Amino acid sequence: MVRHGETVDNAAQILQGQMQGELNETGIKQAYETSRKLANEHIDVFVSSDLKRSIDTCKIIAQTHGVTKIETTPLLRERDWGSFTGKFIPDIQDVEWPNDIETLERMIARARNFITWLKITWPDKTILAVGHGIINKAIQAAYYNKPMNQIHKMDNAEVRVLIL
Repeated sequence: MVRHGETVDNAAQILQGQMQGELNETGIKQAYETSRKLANEHIDVFVSSDLKRSIDTCKIIAQTHGVTKIETTPLLRERDWGSFTGKFIPDIQDVEWPNDIETLERMIARARNFITWLKITWPDKTILAVGHGIINKAIQAAYYNKPMNQIHKMDNAEVRVLIL
């Protein structure tokens, strides 16, 4: 499991949610560094969120393995921040949350669906999945059966291994 590289909006403290996002120069370098770290790892399948920032990160990593085809899924999309999407994060720190934000329960259900989809679609395969900070936390929470607040947020382009 990998979190996408840093984006223009990450650096500007903009809450991207399910916006496409664009890797910045740092994010591209992070993706290539992760690619080098994983160059000697056997990976059967490359899966990404269907958002551009994750797809671009996944493609960079897959190229090192001579792979040009990656699978995409909305199950790996970042949390839907509703009307907070696109907002400057410091401006919403003490603001009451609107009702249109994806609930933690919904994210955990989506995370469980993602894990099940991987197990059914690619049994006994090594899969590299590129997602986002909060959905990756939800996937780990579902995997370890822990509350999300007990899972540390992943840094950009960080790798964590889960054995399904």
